[in-house]
Amino acid sequence: MNYNHILIRYAELALKGKNRKEFEKKLQDNLKRALKKFPEIKVIRSFGRMFIELNGAEEEAVSDRLKDIFGIHSFSPALKLELDQERIDEGALWAIKDALPEERGTFKVSVKRANKNFPKRSQELNYHIGSHILRNTKELTVDVHNPDVEVKVEIRDEACYIMCKSRKGAGGLPVGTAGKVMLMLSGGIDSPVAGYLALKRGVELEAIHFHSPPFTNERARQKVEDLARVLTRFGGRIKLHIVPFTAAQQEIHKKVPDNYEMTIMRRFMLRIAEATAEKNGALALVNGESLGQVASQTLHSMHTINEVTNLPILRPLVTMDKLEVIDIARNIGTYELSILPYEDCCTIFLPPQTKTRPSIKKAAAYEQAIDVDKFVSEAVEGIETVFIKHDTNIEKEFEDLF
Repeated sequence: MNYNHILIRYAELALKGKNRKEFEKKLQDNLKRALKKFPEIKVIRSFGRMFIELNGAEEEAVSDRLKDIFGIHSFSPALKLELDQERIDEGALWAIKDALPEERGTFKVSVKRANKNFPKRSQELNYHIGSHILRNTKELTVDVHNPDVEVKVEIRDEACYIMCKSRKGAGGLPVGTAGKVMLMLSGGIDSPVAGYLALKRGVELEAIHFHSPPFTNERARQKVEDLARVLTRFGGRIKLHIVPFTAAQQEIHKKVPDNYEMTIMRRFMLRIAEATAEKNGALALVNGESLGQVASQTLHSMHTINEVTNLPILRPLVTMDKLEVIDIARNIGTYELSILPYEDCCTIFLPPQTKTRPSIKKAAAYEQAIDVDKFVSEAVEGIETVFIKHDTNIEKEFEDLF
């Protein structure tokens, strides 16, 4: 005997009322895409649950992939058996021995009988299966309040499902149910975490990165592509837009006073990101700003920088401290990449002091010395787009996509 199914329990999408079917369908599609390397499996929706029919695929390998899929509350390897009492007893005994191989500890049996035609009622089944386990194991005892293992038995119309183990899912909403956003992805610690948290709320993600060769090198760009590839574990394929930012950045450095340089640079980035978002159907921008973390992330700075865009800006990290962000970065596997010592465009030409309370009026006045539209337009036209997939090489597509 071996596990032949995985039962999936929904996260927040279970509360979606009349729209629930749409969310379920999206989760089913996402699962099929994420499990493409297991062509033998089937993903089946059934009465408020989802099942993966393994058809010989290795349960642990499939489960490892499931833990990164948003929209799943928890999941359990399951035995699917015919509605036969002897087979159910046999399956329950096998499952608890798999969960407690030394046959020591406590358990309880919890039966759900959705199929009311099954001859035994739930309480009778609890007693019957529990007795069978006690008779056929060494030192197991029953604890109905705080058991080491709960033997869950679901009696449905088509079959019986038996589960003893449960793994926590990623939670959140299925990716693709909340519209598309454009993530401003740098090589730092914060923005990949912001992208991960945005994906958790169900958005489809594209990313934009500002690249300033020769001041930033190919390793810095590769680092960003690698960070995007980590995010594909959670969101499927990601379209990454690489912006040639050198000319605009040099012009800003030449024409703007040092203490306003970062503010004006961020305003340029927002203009370019907004134009790219509109071209690609994204409804909001996402960045890794946290209130007060650095000079360009004070409330005054955010207010002055925001002034150049009408798109909503989502800041998932805005109330977090750095240690909280680092914890998430470590958990999702971006931290070690982010601390690689390759400069990005935000660290070159770094002025000795940045204005923490910049004004919109002064920022606009300093921009009068620059042909803003020209530099923004040239940067957008020069964008190179790469498609990044999970566990695959990068496919490059260029301007003809626009």
